[in-house]
Amino acid sequence: MKPPMKRAKALSACLAVSLLAAGCGSVVQAGSSGGDAFSFAIKSDPGLLDPAQVQNTTTYTALSLAYDTLVHAGPDGRIVSGLAEKWEVKPASVTFTLRRDVTCADGSPVTASTVAANVAHITDPATKSPAYGVVVPEGLTAKADDSARTVTLSTPEPFAFTLQSTRYLFIVCGAGLKDRGLLQTGTSGSGPFRLTSAEPNQSYTFAKRDDYTWGPGGATSADAAMPGSVVLKVVGSEATTANLLLSHQLNGAQFAGPDRARVTNIPGVTTTDQANGTQEFFFHQGKGHPGSDPAIRKALLQAVDFESLGAIATGGTGRTPTGLVMEPKPCPGDTITGHLPTFDPYAAGSALHAAGWRRGPDGFRVKEGKRLTLRMIYGTSSGETMAAAAEYLAESWKKVGVDVRLRALSDAAYGEVEAVTQDWDVNWAPLGVTLPTQLLGALSGPFTPDGGNFAHLTNKTYERLTAEASRLPGAAGCALWERSEHALLDSADIVPVVDKTVTIAAHNATFRITSGLFDPTSIRMTGGQK
Repeated sequence: MKPPMKRAKALSACLAVSLLAAGCGSVVQAGSSGGDAFSFAIKSDPGLLDPAQVQNTTTYTALSLAYDTLVHAGPDGRIVSGLAEKWEVKPASVTFTLRRDVTCADGSPVTASTVAANVAHITDPATKSPAYGVVVPEGLTAKADDSARTVTLSTPEPFAFTLQSTRYLFIVCGAGLKDRGLLQTGTSGSGPFRLTSAEPNQSYTFAKRDDYTWGPGGATSADAAMPGSVVLKVVGSEATTANLLLSHQLNGAQFAGPDRARVTNIPGVTTTDQANGTQEFFFHQGKGHPGSDPAIRKALLQAVDFESLGAIATGGTGRTPTGLVMEPKPCPGDTITGHLPTFDPYAAGSALHAAGWRRGPDGFRVKEGKRLTLRMIYGTSSGETMAAAAEYLAESWKKVGVDVRLRALSDAAYGEVEAVTQDWDVNWAPLGVTLPTQLLGALSGPFTPDGGNFAHLTNKTYERLTAEASRLPGAAGCALWERSEHALLDSADIVPVVDKTVTIAAHNATFRITSGLFDPTSIRMTGGQK
């Protein structure tokens, strides 16, 4: 998730109920039972806790314990109830009927007007919320009817995923809705846990609410195996996290690096692997760039063994991608299989030769006196496996006569080169989105630096299909969304390589966490603490 110029972002969120006065302890809260504490490692301090201003996954992980959303996605990706018990979907609006008797952690009611106030705050230009235009569709308005317990969210034009986008809209309630300053270091939501202690860069403790009855699909906090509290421990090193888990000082953690092997197949520790976003690269199609020629793009793809490239990029822990949207996808079809060229270096060389690129004495291809050169950029934050993948890609293209020049960039430099100087021909740029609509600004429309279309794509078929799909609500447009992805792949406008994975590890507990967000009512303690 790294968008300059409003690049597509993967934003994930939930809602909550809890109030901690900034820097001075908590106000009177709903009660919570005792019981074991569930401890979970997070990689960095959550920082600012205002849901309207959050931009990193660690903060969303914390807030997902304390905040509710209008609806949720079940384990199979289907939409289930949250604050809303039912909804009516139209092309340009969704009307939600809220559950009765929902309360904020400070005891105040959560009403249709509460939801409308959250929408108004995020869409207010003065708020400058990073969620606006990504999680919250541009032009979204909310009309509340408290007597009917309904709130209608409307867009100026039909929008396909208004319902699904509310899975990431944290609903602030109670005192925090009136004074956003309380959300600098505290929470004010209606979720099953409430923040009771915050020690920056050390730990954050959330206590269970015994009165919670409006979770996903009607889940409650009544199960005796649900922990009395959740402690998020800030642990910057995955090696240290593994040590804490194996010494039974943690109940849960996520691993993306080599330490995942240390916690797998260990007695007393259960692990599952979960897809965590697609790794992909782009050819710059602007005038004067080699990628502006579709024959070159397709020939270069034939020169790449994508299975090997994906294994290198993920250290052998990746999965074959099935789409451009992260799980759980609103449209579940496989849009990638069969739409990438078969590995055939000989055919790649022949295609480049047919396009007029002939090998010179030094082995590199030349046309009209100009060498076929690709400048490839990638971010250093992706680690050693990314550097190895870039080297492998460069070597694959060198074998068919292409001069590849690699450039590893810090996050700050990457944004400048990608969107402003445009000094690149190939860009390894994982987008990480949760809805197809979040791709539109990056894959169509105005070019950077005026817009978000950083690769200068002009795929008319994609634009036509997405325009049609955007006018159909939810699953009704899935066939069109899938065809739009086919159009991108068939033109080599986007090149998905591999899905990264994370390993979810648990000791004496079970829980569900997706894209960094807890389903807090799923947390159960399964054995005695050691």
